[in-house]
Amino acid sequence: MSESPDDFEKAAQSRPPGLWRELWALLRANKKWWLLPIIIALAAVGVIIALAVAIPSAAPFIYSLF
Repeated sequence: MSESPDDFEKAAQSRPPGLWRELWALLRANKKWWLLPIIIALAAVGVIIALAVAIPSAAPFIYSLF
């Protein structure tokens, strides 16, 4: 076995990419651009739910959206 690490060993020792970087790479590599609006909509719903939990006085206004 050689002393210099090959690409596989370098990749194994490096820090893994984050979720968003990996998702972006998936969209770019596979040309799945139709997934982008779905991901944005799910993120928006998640933010709305987080706001409803964090600010209880805003809950009646947020519930009327649904």
